[in-house]
Amino acid sequence: MGSLNLWVLGPFRLHRMRILHTADWHVGRSIRGRSRAGEHEAVLAELVGLAEQERAELILMAGDVFDSATPSPEAERIVYRTLLDLAGIAPVVMVAGNHDSPQRLAAVAPLLAASRVHVGAVLARPEDGGVIDITTAGGETARLAMLPFLSQRQIVRADDLMRLDADQHAGRYAARVQAVLQALSGRFSADTVNLIVTHLMVAGGTMGGGERAAHTIFDYCVPANALPANAHYAALGHLHRAQRVPAPCPAWYPGSPLQLDFGESQNQPGVLLVDAEPGRPAQVREHPLTSGRLLRTLRGTLGDLEALAGTTGSDHLRVVVVGDARAGLSEQVRDWFPEAADVTVEPLEGGSTDPATETPARLGRSPAELFAEYLAERGAADGRVAALFRDLLDEVNAPDAAS
Repeated sequence: MGSLNLWVLGPFRLHRMRILHTADWHVGRSIRGRSRAGEHEAVLAELVGLAEQERAELILMAGDVFDSATPSPEAERIVYRTLLDLAGIAPVVMVAGNHDSPQRLAAVAPLLAASRVHVGAVLARPEDGGVIDITTAGGETARLAMLPFLSQRQIVRADDLMRLDADQHAGRYAARVQAVLQALSGRFSADTVNLIVTHLMVAGGTMGGGERAAHTIFDYCVPANALPANAHYAALGHLHRAQRVPAPCPAWYPGSPLQLDFGESQNQPGVLLVDAEPGRPAQVREHPLTSGRLLRTLRGTLGDLEALAGTTGSDHLRVVVVGDARAGLSEQVRDWFPEAADVTVEPLEGGSTDPATETPARLGRSPAELFAEYLAERGAADGRVAALFRDLLDEVNAPDAAS
């Protein structure tokens, strides 16, 4: 029964350790200026409830707990409340991601450690806190190697950056990350559950759609064989889609607990439940989280969109109107879809917006004519806007306007 199962191996009875693996909360993320604090509170409360229901004995948070290196007080309240609630169920181990501030996390690390939250804010040698042991409620010992996100300047010396071409930077970064992982995993033992917790882009992983591209491809991509075979499980963070990567040990991204960007609308938010014991690869189960609102893109003509009004529930919407722009279009769409976070126009194929279309010479033409041409080029021809422009122009040119 879940984490209470006992596995009989000869004369010994080994307890399987139940681990909850999460990452990429990005608390503080808004959507087109709209706060998602309420959603984050709801989905993280769901996560805490799952940890309690599954009797988790260890909780791993693999980075990007915040969306910004300078989180708001509200974001800090949500994160620290959640970490303390999780620590009331089981010890928590977390590392800093590329969106987090290592300095801010290091500053609160002593306070969090007093509440069973162990923070790997910066890279440390194995003997200086880079590898820690935690004995769980089931009596097993987890040995954890913590590798927070490392930037190029953190891992590659300044003179290397000055001398090497960009493609050489990537090779040097990957080689040094692999050397760090080998050094950390050198402390692994045959009688402990050996775990890696890291925020890292591993080759073979699929981006979820909302990641920071500069920190995921090329310079920051590390081959999967950099993960050591003597780990029972590698808890990864960085990619927002749940997935296993082909590595010498079981290595998974749990994905984000809610969809963070419209590019992530195909992602299933969730966490991972991991069962591990010494001497055997970990077993992993995906578990969805449903408290966050979904992100959807609607595309169609005004007629198509009007027919969908009232059918989209509370989903965050990006609405693409196929046709010509006109005054009041955005307001009309938002009347139909109050949850629309973004409204854009996509010209009809063969419509009035053609960047290759030649325009008449501007010399000698009135401002009103030039403005009307501007609107037409962008598919936004609207007589009301043109008339308003003429009225404003007349007002500016009136004799008393210059006095």
